Amino acid sequence: MAARPGAQGASPGPRPPARRFDVGTPFGGNVEPDALGSAAAGAGTPLRGTFETVVDAMDAAVEQFGTAEAYVDGGQRVSFAAWIDAADRLAAALVDRGVRPGDVVAIVLPSSIDFAVAFAAALRAGAVATAVNTRLGPREVAAIMARCEPALAFVPGGCVPPGLPDGLPTVDRDGLERAARGPTLARPVRRSPTDPAVIVWTSGTTGLPKGAWFDHLNLRAAVTSAGVMTGPFDRRLASTPFAHAGYMTKLWEQLAWATTTVISPTPWRAADMLRLLVDERITVAGGAPAQWAKLLEQPALDDADLSALRLGIAATAPVPPELVAEVERRCGCPLVVRYAMTECPSITGTEPGDPPEVLHRSVGRPQAGIDVAIRDDHGHPVGSGEVGRVHVRGACVMRGYWNEPELTAEVLDDHGWLRSGDLGFVDAAGNLSLVGRVDDMYVRGGYNVYPLEVERVLDEHPAVAGAAVVGVPAPVLGEIGVAFITVEAGSQPPTLEELRTFCRERLADYKAPDRLEVVEALPLTAMMKVDKAALRALATAR
Repeated sequence: MAARPGAQGASPGPRPPARRFDVGTPFGGNVEPDALGSAAAGAGTPLRGTFETVVDAMDAAVEQFGTAEAYVDGGQRVSFAAWIDAADRLAAALVDRGVRPGDVVAIVLPSSIDFAVAFAAALRAGAVATAVNTRLGPREVAAIMARCEPALAFVPGGCVPPGLPDGLPTVDRDGLERAARGPTLARPVRRSPTDPAVIVWTSGTTGLPKGAWFDHLNLRAAVTSAGVMTGPFDRRLASTPFAHAGYMTKLWEQLAWATTTVISPTPWRAADMLRLLVDERITVAGGAPAQWAKLLEQPALDDADLSALRLGIAATAPVPPELVAEVERRCGCPLVVRYAMTECPSITGTEPGDPPEVLHRSVGRPQAGIDVAIRDDHGHPVGSGEVGRVHVRGACVMRGYWNEPELTAEVLDDHGWLRSGDLGFVDAAGNLSLVGRVDDMYVRGGYNVYPLEVERVLDEHPAVAGAAVVGVPAPVLGEIGVAFITVEAGSQPPTLEELRTFCRERLADYKAPDRLEVVEALPLTAMMKVDKAALRALATAR
């Protein structure tokens, strides 16, 4: 393998200025699709030129830095040129199997180089690529298949995963190997910038998964909105499954910045994370706060060479201020928080240098090209500090839910605003703080309680390792809060009254939980988020 161009740990190129809130109106600086044409590559990115589709960007990446590493998966390494060559051979096999432009091709594979080849092949054959998280159950998989009606699916070798329809053409590991020895695609199938490119499925926490679809303009927008998360020739430790929006919608970003994606082994272990940070000279690493905490517990950390690591990213849960400070002290890099959703994979984030308390209490300010507004149930702007529903607009926002026009109309208006299910407010410094989801909020004795706000406080208790709060029906008060907690190793479980006192010292008294359940672990969805539906069912059953 040829040496990777550029020094490892290189500083990122120039960044767009951070966006600030204008409370009561949209804030940020929406980047129109036409403007992205000239901004897509060249502003500090290794990839030079203006491209209409992600396939065009693939071709340019091969020409400009084809020998650079694109993926590392255990002992396997593949350059950009080898990746796209394999994709073209597989694309030729797809066309030969009858895949036509606009057909949906499903990838039912774990995160791997095979996944990356299948993803690129589907796009180069003119198909719409979608992926199914391998942790989903048969009912969820069947629902996805019914909604997108794929022409073909990539599956692991040995057996067809439950939930796939009978008679669906498949390509397994043997098929991938045969394609690698076969002819190459003469030329990629030409598509329009506004043609569908990918479908990403929601986690299904409020029902069966919905397919958010994105065109090539959406994928190009990720280059502009990346901010500090990406620099030239970064080496990124993948922190989410490839079926997640964090990979599916960021392919153009990877191409523009010539990013090497290093795939984490599964199941995740802190020792593996530390080994890869050192051996692969990782420059950007992401993880949940609990994963960063586990990394800090590794005895070998203090002697590890993390000089290449320039940035850590925390997501999915509030970050304790002491964790932010400890990561920076012992890993030698700042930690930042990012807020995104399947329907809009770039929204807000903190910046290096923000105080630890900002990372704990907020999700930062809008990314470049993103507008955010806080509105009430009637769509009217709310004032500073008032809780409302988060609305988002920008070139990263999905075009709609696949084959679900009525659901799309419920969340996307004629002006391009996405009406999210998240509740939040803007603080005096212009940072967005989330307090929970609309369907998580409960009303106790006539007062609204936002679980995320309570969970942040519970997480501050020294004996609490993790916390989740749900509302359940109750006589007189209407609903009450049930707190599920896991306990720090070596600590005694706190009593309910102890936690209620702890909360009342920091929040209004009605927000303190009414019941306490101590559990060994909090249940997670396929996307590694706390499964609130499972907790509500458990709290009601008890």
